[in-house]
Amino acid sequence: MAKRASEPAPRTWSEKEEQALRLWIALGRCYVSFSRAVACKVAEYDLTAPQFGVLEALYHLGPLSLGELAEKLLVTGGNVTYVMDRLEAQGMVVRERSGDDRRVVRAHLTTKGHQTIQGVFPRHARFVEGLVDCLDPEEKETLRALLKKLGKGVGQASAELRNC
Repeated sequence: MAKRASEPAPRTWSEKEEQALRLWIALGRCYVSFSRAVACKVAEYDLTAPQFGVLEALYHLGPLSLGELAEKLLVTGGNVTYVMDRLEAQGMVVRERSGDDRRVVRAHLTTKGHQTIQGVFPRHARFVEGLVDCLDPEEKETLRALLKKLGKGVGQASAELRNC
């Protein structure tokens, strides 16, 4: 039987590293909490979070290629295809090949898809507003700006990891 370590590992990282690690943990926990709450709410609309994301993107941005959808939703092309298959089976979206470039497939809302997202989006917006109601308006704007800045910084710092 393997011998268990009885003491935690000694701290070998700097205060700056500790601060960064704590921030990463806080961001991760916040993201998981937020995502779970939104997924539970979206399930009340008989949709998954990715399905809602596709419908919402098409509703607010108009027809998009599957590649554009993947980029907007921060998912892989394969995931978009899977979600589109489900939404198409439900009569919410249709896919059409571009007349200019047959390699490009564009997603469009159907009347049913448009009516569905139009009907649930106002409730969804109110729900998300309630999730962030613990922050005052200035804090919300500051947090948004900081997260945007952090996201851009992480993107630049990890450019060499783009193939991961």
